[in-house]
Amino acid sequence: MTISDPRLFLTSLFNAAVRAADPLNGIRAHLPAKPKGRTVVVGAGKGSAQMAAALESCWDGPLEGVAVTRYGFGAPCERIEIIEAAHPVPDAAGLVASRRLLKLVDGLTDDDLVIALISGGGSALLPSPAGDLSVEDEIAVNKSLLASGAPISAMNTIRKHLSTIKGGRLAAAAYPARVVSLVVSDIPGDDPALVASGPTVPGRGTRSDALDLIRLHRIDLPAAVIAHIEQPQSEAPRPDDPRFARNEVHLIASAGVSLEAAAAVARAAGIEAAILSDAIEGEAREAAHVHAALAREVLFRNRPFAKPVVLLSGGETTVTLRGKGKGGRNSEFLLSLAIDIDGTSGIQAIAADTDGIDGSEDNAGAFADATTASRLRQMGLVPAEMLKNNDAWTAFDAVGDLFVPGPTGTNVNDFRAILIQ
Repeated sequence: MTISDPRLFLTSLFNAAVRAADPLNGIRAHLPAKPKGRTVVVGAGKGSAQMAAALESCWDGPLEGVAVTRYGFGAPCERIEIIEAAHPVPDAAGLVASRRLLKLVDGLTDDDLVIALISGGGSALLPSPAGDLSVEDEIAVNKSLLASGAPISAMNTIRKHLSTIKGGRLAAAAYPARVVSLVVSDIPGDDPALVASGPTVPGRGTRSDALDLIRLHRIDLPAAVIAHIEQPQSEAPRPDDPRFARNEVHLIASAGVSLEAAAAVARAAGIEAAILSDAIEGEAREAAHVHAALAREVLFRNRPFAKPVVLLSGGETTVTLRGKGKGGRNSEFLLSLAIDIDGTSGIQAIAADTDGIDGSEDNAGAFADATTASRLRQMGLVPAEMLKNNDAWTAFDAVGDLFVPGPTGTNVNDFRAILIQ
């Protein structure tokens, strides 16, 4: 079996992964019982507007609420207000949204129900500085975290100790109302307490853990931020706090489910699929070396999988900023991969973020194959220098290989597919 149009095939796998992460089915399957009192919706994340629209279509009782999403990621809703704010670096609109959510849950009773719609990206969309910290401090923290190369779990453990809304604090503010959290996970391992820094789901990471992670990853943070975390009052609520006893948490979409859906589409097309992992972390360029080595092993030695085969993986890689170029973790992964498979015909790949945005530009990722590096050199560009400068977006834009599906309405993080024929 030979795929005549590899890019169309790879795109179909991405689309299948996104469809499997559609929040409607998950929300419908986990609708809570209607309360005696009010039903209040709070939402945060790059998929929260679509989640809100899905909930509205399923819920036939009274409903009110607010959800915050990234600029351009909104969806039409009738009963739930959608606020758009900045991502990945917070802005004033996000601060307004945080205050609105906290005010919305204030004064609820044990007859009331809060439905929390949480997806990846909520950390940046919900700035709410604690103590004497400012929004400028949160912006500085986010910039340092994004440049550090630290895994998302470490970032969110740090973030929740600087906030009045993260780390379960929004759910604590809603007490004694019951909180049902419906979560679309973009976190390797699918710990709901780490998605969007867990505004309604308390986690186990302590302020001591946060300080250890800052030292481990050598994250440069303002002195005021370190001083705040060192104070006992920065400690986030614990999972065994009695205020959370009646609450429920449901994972409604994840990378693992999406990869299985993509694998099914590949097999229907006559191509075997191998899922490597849904929880790959680490430097994007280093992860690419491993993927490229495995792809070459399959191509030349027909092991550990027989070709034709498509290798699938998910998770969330990171990029340590070394240069001043433009790009994201998926395009950086692909540029590193392209260098490794240069001239090796028979390998085509896509890497893209399932929310439709990789980094700060409008592409979800890109395509790469054995000709990518040579085409860049023909244009007078040096692939290795572009990788060194974190300039993968410029590289793939130059050769016309960016992948731009637009916002998808969900977010289960990275999707990678490498076709070997």
